[in-house]
Amino acid sequence: MNAMKAARLHEIGGKFQIDDLPVPVPGKGDVLVRVETCGIIPNLRNVVTHFPSWYPFLPLPALPAIFGLDAAGTVAAVGEGVSAFKPGDRVYVNPGVGCGECRHCKRGEPTRCDSYTFMGYFGFGENSESIFRKYPYAGYGEYTIAPTTNLVRLPQSMPIAHGARLGYLGTAYSAIRKSGLRPGQDILILGATGTLGVGAAILALAFGAGRVVVAGRDPLALARLVALDPSRVVPVCWEDGSIQAQVRKLIPDGVDVMLDTLGAKASADYSVDAMKAVARGGRIVQIGGVAGPIPIDPHPFMCAQLQYIGSLWFTPAEGDEMAAMIAAGTADLSILEPRPYRLENINEALQDIEAHGNGFTNFHIAY
Repeated sequence: MNAMKAARLHEIGGKFQIDDLPVPVPGKGDVLVRVETCGIIPNLRNVVTHFPSWYPFLPLPALPAIFGLDAAGTVAAVGEGVSAFKPGDRVYVNPGVGCGECRHCKRGEPTRCDSYTFMGYFGFGENSESIFRKYPYAGYGEYTIAPTTNLVRLPQSMPIAHGARLGYLGTAYSAIRKSGLRPGQDILILGATGTLGVGAAILALAFGAGRVVVAGRDPLALARLVALDPSRVVPVCWEDGSIQAQVRKLIPDGVDVMLDTLGAKASADYSVDAMKAVARGGRIVQIGGVAGPIPIDPHPFMCAQLQYIGSLWFTPAEGDEMAAMIAAGTADLSILEPRPYRLENINEALQDIEAHGNGFTNFHIAY
């Protein structure tokens, strides 16, 4: 096949257009993947409409550009020097790419690289432009190219549509690892009914948490999380008052770990309140990007030996670990409800996810 279809953005704030493009050829160390599914990100419309003015320090690819995080599919061809993967392998493409040369990349920590860039989304620094030029193909195209080091093998038992959700799941997975959560410890997930929060609840159970306190606004959505494991999942509805007070009533000493999954549109007041439910020596991990500032008084933090940790995305190695957890059945993704769209309906999908998106529905492009 010499031609493919791709949804490209031609102007900021515009709609995606379906274009015919040549199928790319993988270079040295790269892999060509035939995309079978790609996630639909609830924040994508904001990114391609407002980010140039809201966050000018987070560069977008030069237009016209193919967007689309969380692509999964099968290897179609491999470039020179690639031996670990072969055509037909089922893979997820981790879109986070570093320079490959700095000390962080050499340590397998590309998320700390100054050039770190999400293919098909946005970058984090001045050098992102060079990454976008090198890897201009992303999930909203029938084929994509990625470094072999960015591929995560998918278990045969895993529906390919679940691959479109691995970005959110991986973000939560990496955060839980950084939190040092140990089996039997208690964790509070703030914003637990959102796309990021639902995945965090699933994985917290898989990590062996004693109690998973899920905090959110919608009692019906919280009840769906409780159904995952009624003996371990504890709901807290912030419409019922202070999160701190409710958690401390349930767990007087406080939780060992708190994951803050609230997004930029949420009030930081919820975060400030929930932080007070963390036990002495506990860890607070920020993964949602709630709009701050978050006031922190250093002296109480010092005395209680609290930690506030920022966690960005996840590494391909963490993706491999998570895939193994899914393959073993430890992390059960059956609660996710598929909602597929054809590529030509991408604009409709973006409208639908803004209007009807929730943490349990897996909005994705299906090829």
